[in-house]
Amino acid sequence: MNCLSVRKYETNDLDAMIAIWNEVVEAGDAFPQEEPLTRESGAAFFASQTHVGVAVDEDDGIVGLYILHPNNVGRCGHIANASYAVRSNCRGRHIGEKLVLDCLAQAKAHGFGILQFNAVVEGNIHARHLYERLGFTQLGTIPHGFRMKDGSFTNICPYFRET
Repeated sequence: MNCLSVRKYETNDLDAMIAIWNEVVEAGDAFPQEEPLTRESGAAFFASQTHVGVAVDEDDGIVGLYILHPNNVGRCGHIANASYAVRSNCRGRHIGEKLVLDCLAQAKAHGFGILQFNAVVEGNIHARHLYERLGFTQLGTIPHGFRMKDGSFTNICPYFRET
């Protein structure tokens, strides 16, 4: 990995973004979505977010992304939610950390005071360690809160941090 930057997505990034997103969806062990994005649904999905950041490596192109949006409305509208995806052949290179840090900055810039993750799969230890290292607090455990691709259920762990 050479120079890595995180920036707001552009329309010409969509094919790479959709491929990365769908890779996580199809694995069935981290995102709640079950249906892969098409070019049309992906364009609409990413356009509907408050902010979408992409991690770009000068040699590998787009290697990860995140979406940022409100977690709730009204009196809880100051709480944001986010999801992160890193291309499987690029994991372990601290791309997720750069995405989360950029997301925290964007959350604050968009007026969110808290970033909350509703459904971190308990077995996603790399994400959990990252969140804890960056100052997120686990709120508890929801038993059997996530249905894995094989139909079994596993626990989820909500996390939060002030921005």
